[in-house]
Amino acid sequence: MNRIHSELWSWLGLLVVLGPVLLVAMDGSVLFLAMPAVTGALAPSADESLWILDSYGFAVGSLLIAFGAVGDRYGRKRLLMIGAAMFGLGSVGAAFATSPELLIVFRILMGVAGATLLPSALAVLGTLFTDPRRRAQAIGIFAATFAAGFAIGPIVAGQLLTRFWWGSVLLINVPVVVAFLVLAPILLGEVRATGGGRIDVASVVTSSAGLLTVMYAVKHSAAQGISMSSVAAGLAGLALLGWFGRRQGRIGNPLIDFTLFRNPVFAIAIVTGFLPLAAWSATAYLTAVYLQSVLGMSIADAALLAVPGALVLTVAAVVTPAVVARIGRSAALITAHFTIALGLSLLLPTGTGGGAGWYIAATVVAGVGYGISFSVVADIAVAAVPAERAGAAAALAETGNELGNALGIALFGSLAAVLFRVHGPDLAPTLGETLRLPGVAAAQLDDARGAFVSGLHVVAATAALLHVVLGAVAVRVLRSNTRGSDAAAASRPRDAVPSRS
Repeated sequence: MNRIHSELWSWLGLLVVLGPVLLVAMDGSVLFLAMPAVTGALAPSADESLWILDSYGFAVGSLLIAFGAVGDRYGRKRLLMIGAAMFGLGSVGAAFATSPELLIVFRILMGVAGATLLPSALAVLGTLFTDPRRRAQAIGIFAATFAAGFAIGPIVAGQLLTRFWWGSVLLINVPVVVAFLVLAPILLGEVRATGGGRIDVASVVTSSAGLLTVMYAVKHSAAQGISMSSVAAGLAGLALLGWFGRRQGRIGNPLIDFTLFRNPVFAIAIVTGFLPLAAWSATAYLTAVYLQSVLGMSIADAALLAVPGALVLTVAAVVTPAVVARIGRSAALITAHFTIALGLSLLLPTGTGGGAGWYIAATVVAGVGYGISFSVVADIAVAAVPAERAGAAAALAETGNELGNALGIALFGSLAAVLFRVHGPDLAPTLGETLRLPGVAAAQLDDARGAFVSGLHVVAATAALLHVVLGAVAVRVLRSNTRGSDAAAASRPRDAVPSRS
């Protein structure tokens, strides 16, 4: 009876932990469908629109590893409580923001809070589930919830926006946060690592500042053209990132252990964590604008069209562990890349006169690959390194996901902005701003829509090509690794115990 009670308590604890995990993932995509409404209410510039979308992901990705170390030293549950409260406050501030600048500031605050939640939530599972089999199930549910959060963000936004103002897509976080703050002290125990190392503040500051400065240069150049200030900012950011990289090799407790990338399988896994999220976030945002501003769909209809892809992605993430048990991690990862490439290529037939069917087909096919990649990347990364470095590998895999979400919009979104600026009617830097201008001729509006669709096509084709290339590299690297493992196994004495990979 005590065992049943303890197991029930553990699953209730998992349910409570999944609340913040779902929010952190969902808020990476919840504004995609809401951006036309945000643009209408706050009138952000082209680069401000990109910052509104990706400042959250930048904050999460750049601080994940640092806050993982903070939780090790000062307690995971304590950090979860602080982070959840901060996330709720940031959500309220963002929901009622009256300017693009305020919205960006509160989105950054939400991102900082999100960076405290993810590593701590995963670490808490170790105390909730001491049985390895149950713990593996819980981690699988954790990964599926995280993947589902990204997928359902636009759908949740679409349902809310049909009834409320754009801020409701952020205000919905508050009830979940309140429930977590009430239940977490009851159901969760404290977790600390023994002998956690010091946090190198200089590494945290330079990595974050370098990334943000480089992205400012990219987005400013995309929206307004190359200038001396954007070039100077880009060079300064690259210098900061270079200094950060050199520092990691000199200090005893680096923020990122770059020596892990000497293992080609680990490197492939981390890039796989990055690229699919980059492709998914960019195309999800651009297609949300396409459905509403080019095809003229309502928010409710656009959200409805996103449902099939979201369902496929979520189901794929859930069933991937069982599939991996049959075909292996390597085959699953390679399948993910080529399936995503195929799905992205299905966006190419879309046009200004129609393309909803192609959009659904693209999200369904690519959703299979996205679900596989979201589920298998951390497992491959951890399996590729020695057991004592598994924590660093898992943290890097999670960081790759979050940076992919942010950089996808920053880089691919900037590419689309450049193409719109070059091929559009040159009335405004974005499609949304062009459509709001008074007295614009119908022919010019058609040109603007056509320029936007061309940008969407180039982004989809570029992302698809990158997935084909990475898939081909993965075939070569993972096949070589498998042959090496088989040769090593064959060379062992018959009675030797195989080493754990």
